[in-house]
Amino acid sequence: MFVRMVRIGHIDIGEYPLILAPMEDVSDPPFRMACKKLGADLMFTEFISSEGLIRDASKSLKKLDFDEAERPIGVQIFGGDEIALEDAARIVAEAQPDLLDINFGCPVKKVVCKGAGAGVLKDLDKMVKLTKRVVDAVSLPVTVKTRLGWDDTSIHIEEAAERLQDVGIAALTIHARTRAQMYKGQADWSYIAKVKNNPRIHIPIFGNGDIDSPQKALAYRNRFGADGIMIGRAAIGNPWIFKQIKHYFQTGDILPPPDIEERIFVVREHLNRSIQWKGERVGILEMRSHYANYFKGLPDFKPFRMRLVSSDTRTEIEDVFFEILQHYSQ
Repeated sequence: MFVRMVRIGHIDIGEYPLILAPMEDVSDPPFRMACKKLGADLMFTEFISSEGLIRDASKSLKKLDFDEAERPIGVQIFGGDEIALEDAARIVAEAQPDLLDINFGCPVKKVVCKGAGAGVLKDLDKMVKLTKRVVDAVSLPVTVKTRLGWDDTSIHIEEAAERLQDVGIAALTIHARTRAQMYKGQADWSYIAKVKNNPRIHIPIFGNGDIDSPQKALAYRNRFGADGIMIGRAAIGNPWIFKQIKHYFQTGDILPPPDIEERIFVVREHLNRSIQWKGERVGILEMRSHYANYFKGLPDFKPFRMRLVSSDTRTEIEDVFFEILQHYSQ
């Protein structure tokens, strides 16, 4: 049987790729590697400010880091100034990722107020101009992630898809909410289906929003016809979701949730990579936000969580891991 592989530029990313969304303060290399090992087909960095990159801001430059094992990997940038975005794109190209993605979807006020992220949804001409500057500046495949529109009265995603394709993007990810919705309410994938079914559209169209289970992933794949799914919040503390979805697609069976041994193994690897990448102090501090999600659903876990978030050394944390393993293996 012929299997059609989804391609972004020259890059094959699978028959029906599962993509890890770029998430601020989440999608760093340690977290991405956990998702990669558990089935993510493509991942993106945290979004990076174009202004930060061109000013050599250390935090922005650090976000360009990735491991070769993460490929294919995309770097996502945002900005509202054409020259700054173009210059930032050239800096990204020097890091040699596989893709460059432009964020036209972030709804956060501090980004929108700068005319970036979802702020660009108010001006489709500007979105197209910004995109063309980036496409013309680099040889990397350029992709875009955006939303349906600013609000319910300004949903222009079908026109946006056509015009962005016309200036050369290689794929489009659509978060099926407006900026006004932020992350609330139901994502309306019917607009994704409209874009995908447009006979003018030939680039891959990926859907994003509300996919939090294998059953929903399959239902949305069958109903709306996107070329792949981008998963964000549902992967936080649950990198197994990629493996679970793929297993369900292939067999129709639901994998059991990871047992305590598997949870400890994955969270330990995440911690070790975090320390390796950020240093022991920062690596330990930034892992504290992940423990509640990794151990979600375990009864009476709060005392263990409090100890994990108050431990200052890897040795102390390992001792707590051992006790958790002993307690929940009984």
